[in-house]
Amino acid sequence: MGESTPELATITVDLGARSYPVHVGHGAVSRLDGLLGEARTIALVTQEGIPALVDAAVLGGRRVERFLIGRGETAKTLSTVGELCSGFAAAGMNRADVVVSVGGGMVTDVAGFAASAFHRGIDVVHVPTTLLGMVDAAIGGKTGVNLPEGKNLVGAFWQPRGVICDVDALATLPEREVRCGNGEMAKYHFLTGDDLAALDEVERIARCVEIKAEVVASDEREGGRRAILNYGHTLAHALETASAHDLAHGEAVGIGLVFAAELARALGRIDGERVDAHRAVVGDLYGLGVDIPDVASVTELMALMGRDKKAIGGLTFVLDGPNGVEPVAGVDPSTVSDLLASLIGR
Repeated sequence: MGESTPELATITVDLGARSYPVHVGHGAVSRLDGLLGEARTIALVTQEGIPALVDAAVLGGRRVERFLIGRGETAKTLSTVGELCSGFAAAGMNRADVVVSVGGGMVTDVAGFAASAFHRGIDVVHVPTTLLGMVDAAIGGKTGVNLPEGKNLVGAFWQPRGVICDVDALATLPEREVRCGNGEMAKYHFLTGDDLAALDEVERIARCVEIKAEVVASDEREGGRRAILNYGHTLAHALETASAHDLAHGEAVGIGLVFAAELARALGRIDGERVDAHRAVVGDLYGLGVDIPDVASVTELMALMGRDKKAIGGLTFVLDGPNGVEPVAGVDPSTVSDLLASLIGR
């Protein structure tokens, strides 16, 4: 699936003619110029305070139009996408030009969606600067923004031309951002059983990318198997929305993983020992909270989970079981609500 040297790993997301590389390692940003082709103008989408990895030297002297977007989930909106597209138009960009996103998962989601919409689609290259962005958000082509009714409800599948995961960007990452990435790493732990914590930083990130690339290649548009990448996310997205995003994504995913294990036990899919393993990995190995905070009523959380993108014909959860982690449709709402009531604020 890829190649590596002591300094740099390259993983290919295999989508036939639309395949693209993900470069992971210290100094990986040096590979950016090679991903930009004949583009004359680069729309650099980022935020204040993001590490200045991308400069004229790595953009090959191309004209750069810089766009700053707001921070936080409250700026992850259709209006932000509209402002970006207007800016692209004012800069005279065309289909031969490229959007380069530099930032965390919120930046890659918004910039990718704007790229998918402008001129009905122009190329985008992602340069994630957070652990969450590197191991999850920037890989696989999912883009989107939030609505008041829920998280990531509007978006598009728009695969990038390439992804640059320069590990140097993580050196000054705040502790909470590290925890956000750890939530997704805990997810990969259960998808594979790999002891990711035993790997060094570059190897660990590259392995997460490799896992996601393999799943995306097998099911690009989440028609089946790709849904396993949402393990822990059904409750997580509801908690994020209910808390007005005071609860960060990775923190919510950790809680969602443990809840999914408790739900799997309630449905007779796994035993208590396996639930304990989830609590140990999420809480002890990755240092995340495991209990559901009292941020909303059971009724509100049930309504939010009912709007989940996987919810077709009833509640759908990704659950552990005898055949491993898999999507399970038609979960009895009363089982979910009773379990939530017993666990909230415990």
